[in-house]
Amino acid sequence: MDAPLLRFEGVRKSAAGLQDVSFDLARGETLALLAPAGAGKSMLLRLLAGTERPDAGRMLLAGRDLAPLAAPRRGLSAFEPGMPPRRTLQEAVGQPLPGFDIAARDRPARIARALTALGLDGLEGRRADQLGPLPQLRAAFARALAPEQPILLLDDPFAGLDPAPRRALAFELRRLFRARGLTVLLATREGEEAMALADRIAVLEEGSIAQCAAPRALYEEPATAFIAGLLGENNRLPGTVEWREESECGIRLDCGPLVEARVADAGGPGSRCIVAIRPDRVAVAALPAEEMGEGALPAALRDTVFLGDHVRLLLELGEGGMLVARRPPGSRMPVPGGPASVAWDPYAAFAYRALR
Repeated sequence: MDAPLLRFEGVRKSAAGLQDVSFDLARGETLALLAPAGAGKSMLLRLLAGTERPDAGRMLLAGRDLAPLAAPRRGLSAFEPGMPPRRTLQEAVGQPLPGFDIAARDRPARIARALTALGLDGLEGRRADQLGPLPQLRAAFARALAPEQPILLLDDPFAGLDPAPRRALAFELRRLFRARGLTVLLATREGEEAMALADRIAVLEEGSIAQCAAPRALYEEPATAFIAGLLGENNRLPGTVEWREESECGIRLDCGPLVEARVADAGGPGSRCIVAIRPDRVAVAALPAEEMGEGALPAALRDTVFLGDHVRLLLELGEGGMLVARRPPGSRMPVPGGPASVAWDPYAAFAYRALR
């Protein structure tokens, strides 16, 4: 296996709550650091860029310790959303290049490659501050690409962008990163954005990397309830563990029913836990539970919401337990006051320790 291009080894920065951060970034890979605001992910990028210094630990680029190197000598290019005023697009995109010791004769080609990559060729003579918000954002990405450094750093790059253009630009950048073989380290609080852009996602929890995996693996098998909540919607049903056998357990939900789930980080019998199940993994039938089959639970439909590509069903389970399910439009569904039942594969449900 090839050595990683970038390696964090036990990096600590107490002021940002970072206790022991270790991860690798392979050449040509996009890795997302995923965490809520204030968790320290932006600090990790600043430590890497050299604008902050760690309390302990090492950061290695191609096996070389970055600590002795000044920020411009680290082989990193960082995305910055603001564009310099009163500059043409060509001038704005080329502004960082002298700081990377790129010879003057090589700068026009790098600027042209970056502008073309972001669909801005032909606009070189336009003033950057006269462009609309989305072209300005594209120009900022071109500015970050132009130095052509080993690693590109992105810190919440789509902040303030509406959902539809945000999603479209994320997919466009994903194709660009892969086509050009770029190595990218992304810091984001958005789970969907991390899944759209990254080959792997590293989740920061309580000052260290709690889990690092490919998006699908992380989505389908989150190690903690915190991680499950960052990546898509989850039903969270509180209860108490009644029995546990290796990787499976039985939980008496507070709302009444006894259900089975895979053990994530839940404790033994008697411990409080949360059963997490994604809405798309909940089967719903307009039948009594005994007719739906083994493992089915009686439910009552309380509300439905049409959302275009799916319908959200809000169902009551037992005494006051609320459960969300998702169904395609046109599916046969229960009606308020009519028979209803729900079921799920125990392998798709996870038992987590109750959050404090």
